[in-house]
Amino acid sequence: MPRENTPKKIITFFTTTDAMAFERYCMEKHLPGRLIPLPGEISAGCGMCWMVRMENAHELDCVIAPEDPAECHVRFEGVHEIIF
Repeated sequence: MPRENTPKKIITFFTTTDAMAFERYCMEKHLPGRLIPLPGEISAGCGMCWMVRMENAHELDCVIAPEDPAECHVRFEGVHEIIF
């Protein structure tokens, strides 16, 4: 039975080092998502991205758009919403 396509939030990175640092940060903070190969629909500097289901994406908002930008300790290139 094929898996149903669902909306996902994709966070892209400049480098693989940035992707791995983001993964480590999210795991330490028990934030949802996982590192996956970059989908073909998206172009980015690194071939990896962080994927999270849209129903859990709000938990990452404090990381990708903190109230105080000085509090952002993770580096990412962009945020995308796609269905796959």
